[in-house]
Amino acid sequence: MNVLPELLGNRWLWAAVLASTSAQVLKVLLLLLIEGRWRPGAFMETGGMPSSHSAMVSALATGVGLTQGFGSPLFAVSAVFALIVMYDATGVRHSSGQQARLLNELVDELRAVVREGFAPLPLRVLMGHTYLEVLMGTLMGILVGWLAFRVL
Repeated sequence: MNVLPELLGNRWLWAAVLASTSAQVLKVLLLLLIEGRWRPGAFMETGGMPSSHSAMVSALATGVGLTQGFGSPLFAVSAVFALIVMYDATGVRHSSGQQARLLNELVDELRAVVREGFAPLPLRVLMGHTYLEVLMGTLMGILVGWLAFRVL
């Protein structure tokens, strides 16, 4: 068994990677267009419009559905996986990002009062996604999956 050719020929994997990468590139371009800021580092950040996680799992599920059938067990697994990722992006990750921001604000207030010996490092705030960001990522993933399996 030669793993490398199989891996390189895995259209489902590459459709998912392409969808995720496209969403990340679009984030950088939207920042430039809307905010007038060139931030190539945003390519590696989580959160923002559109959700690259949603794009990735939607492209995967679309590719599986188009090739294996939308009634197949494999499509069911990929669709459930996609729904869990999208739920997590809007629920758990979004909430934890809000909590980190609030905790950082509380630490700043305590630092102003205590002043001496109180120097915890700030938490990294990684925001999840809004429903619109997930929806746009999902639509982008479906489009990339459809293009990868019906056009290319």
